[in-house]
Amino acid sequence: MKGMSVRDQLEPGVAGEACEHAGPAACAQAERRLRADAARNRAAIVAVARDVFAEHGLEAPLELIAARAGVGIATLYRRFPTREKLVAAALVEKVAEYAEAARQALAVPDPWDGFAGFVERICELQAGDRGLSDLLSMTLSADEQVEELRRTANDLLITVIDRAKAAGTLRKDFVGEDLVLLLIATAAVMHVTHADAPEAWRRFVALALDAFSARGSPGLPKTTLPEPPSTAQLTQAMIRLARERGCGKRS
Repeated sequence: MKGMSVRDQLEPGVAGEACEHAGPAACAQAERRLRADAARNRAAIVAVARDVFAEHGLEAPLELIAARAGVGIATLYRRFPTREKLVAAALVEKVAEYAEAARQALAVPDPWDGFAGFVERICELQAGDRGLSDLLSMTLSADEQVEELRRTANDLLITVIDRAKAAGTLRKDFVGEDLVLLLIATAAVMHVTHADAPEAWRRFVALALDAFSARGSPGLPKTTLPEPPSTAQLTQAMIRLARERGCGKRS
């Protein structure tokens, strides 16, 4: 187990005790240095966590994040006592993008284009960030800021959905939960195919949008599906998944 650095071991209170016999100026300087170190540590942890979660998902080992940030695990836990707090700090900007996408969808003149563009944009965000993909399929009640952004996005999305229904282009029985199901399913498609057929999710989302549309509506554009993944790509993706699950030969 990696030993803790002096920075990991010292707390501001401990530093204060060490200053008892020093002058006020020296003590103030030491406290400022510790606060600056704490701020740098926090920023480094958040930046690294954002990258690690994007690559590995929200279940990524916190020890990996601490190591890449150049701090001890004790420092990470002092800044972020729970995984939920670290997830929130690392992904709050991504959740803000989710809310902004809903806001932009309402600004699109054509209701169907606004709805379909929103779905495609959110799935694009998923494709580039496994952490966000996980977060969009779960709640994070431990962080009010993230949940407030999510509520804002969901309120806007209800208007996006109602507008497309009123235009006759989105099927009347579509509900918001259908979009959550799509995000969960798309996350699974991305996980299985990202290494061998990284664009396969686009066809899956296009098929879903076609299913969501009100068939026969004159206001709908003709559906053009992206190219499907090849048989070889899907076969390789399935072999890779078998290896991950311990059911195939490891290379």
